[in-house]
Amino acid sequence: MSLLQGFDKKQGGVANLAGPQVNDTANIKPAAHFANDLGLDSLDTVEVVMAIEEEFSIEIPDKDADAIHSVDKAVEYILSQPDAH
Repeated sequence: MSLLQGFDKKQGGVANLAGPQVNDTANIKPAAHFANDLGLDSLDTVEVVMAIEEEFSIEIPDKDADAIHSVDKAVEYILSQPDAH
């Protein structure tokens, strides 16, 4: 399952975040909350964090991962990591 598709690293925005419960990725807003707006459960959220780690070659500590609960928080975290690429 591809959780992150079309991440525009230069723009700093998530173009598509796709999970099993997300049917229309074109309507995902930057402030979309993973659980409340996208219907992702805790396991889905862990998978999103793992996909971010893999895509950007970073390690996200658990305490930081717990704070990533929306698309914009994910983007904010990635942009704050100097080693993300």
